[in-house]
Amino acid sequence: MDRRVLGLAGEHVAERELIHRGYEIVARNVRTRYGEIDLICRDRREFLFVEVKTRRAGSFVAAVEAVDPRKAARLEMLAQSWLAACGQRAARWRIVVAALTVGSDGTRVDLLNVEGR
Repeated sequence: MDRRVLGLAGEHVAERELIHRGYEIVARNVRTRYGEIDLICRDRREFLFVEVKTRRAGSFVAAVEAVDPRKAARLEMLAQSWLAACGQRAARWRIVVAALTVGSDGTRVDLLNVEGR
């Protein structure tokens, strides 16, 4: 399976997991001139801006390690821009990495908060 197909499959698995956990999917693959947000979700309390990272079990770099401080800062800027454009500047929100690990026994999904705000 090539990387693009693995990534798309990971986004679908992450989306199903978020719905299962009670989140509504607001938008997918939101592109701006500054970058892309994989998934935007919300529940009654807050918005989630989700960066999906999918890796095969035993991969050299863990999925969560793919979001370094520079990437986290860019995601924060994208989230704030999207909220401002939607008139939701005052809304509660956070950035989450959906770290998917694909192994022979299935796919594990971990939702991890990105610190720094």
